[in-house]
Amino acid sequence: MRFAILGAGALGTILGAHLVRAGHDVTMLARGARAKTLEREGLVVKGLVEMRERCAVITDPSKLRETDCFAVGTKALDTLASLRPYAHVKLQTTFSMQNGVMKDELLAEVFPQASVLGSMADFSGELMASGEVLFTRNVGLDIGELSGAMSERVIELVRTINSAGVRCNAVADIKTREWSKFVAWSGMVPLAALTRLDTWRYLIDESGARIAVKLIRETAQLAKALGVPLMDLSPLPALTIVSAPDAEAIAAVQEVGRRFQANAPEHRMSTLQDIERGTRIEIEETLGFALRRGRELGLAMPTLELSFEFLKVGR
Repeated sequence: MRFAILGAGALGTILGAHLVRAGHDVTMLARGARAKTLEREGLVVKGLVEMRERCAVITDPSKLRETDCFAVGTKALDTLASLRPYAHVKLQTTFSMQNGVMKDELLAEVFPQASVLGSMADFSGELMASGEVLFTRNVGLDIGELSGAMSERVIELVRTINSAGVRCNAVADIKTREWSKFVAWSGMVPLAALTRLDTWRYLIDESGARIAVKLIRETAQLAKALGVPLMDLSPLPALTIVSAPDAEAIAAVQEVGRRFQANAPEHRMSTLQDIERGTRIEIEETLGFALRRGRELGLAMPTLELSFEFLKVGR
């Protein structure tokens, strides 16, 4: 298959390197210093796997005319501005690995609605100063039709990615999965950014776990108001945390912290990575979106609101 991957950060690099190694035609869409590093060094991944793969790198959007699959791995910052230069590209499918729940709608503003697939990325890495990517978690990448149908194109795409080495699943409930991840993600990002700790450290701490529960429950109100059911997924079981008594919910978060400590002790949220690099963080497009929609619906989100205000300081 032919893949074009917009964004050569951690997720884009990991996916691209695996697909190249499996023999697929991959074009990385990058710019600036990152594009030069890729042209010079290739896609370099370390951690769970060790690989260095060469592929085409395009810096001028007009040079890409068509592809089978257009995958988005950029931060959720200025997404429309990043996508619009590629509106001319002929493609069969497109999906976004970004955080948040706005991504599918934004893809549909640029590409044909029928080409857009839902996606929930639950694999992780960190782009190091050296240009290498540290691959820390390979839990899964869920892909599905937004209609809920199980199509042949999804099955083929998932088979391709999974056989390349990035765990991938075809699902019929992608909206639930996108929202379940977002609800859980909202409970982790403020703690990661404000404590500057590795993921397991603030999840295993009782106070950190209690704050995570409050954040998750507040964001879950929005999913409920919009009629989106939640489920338990990695890394945090959103449905259990929302429905269980306080003590059980806190214990569930701490248990996830212990699993991170045992299996991915170096894992750090991408928001924390951005802060330490001095780059913008994607809170307006994620937590800010939740707060804006929550206000429109009259939902109280005091813990999320306070966390959001703290994160805006010095941004």
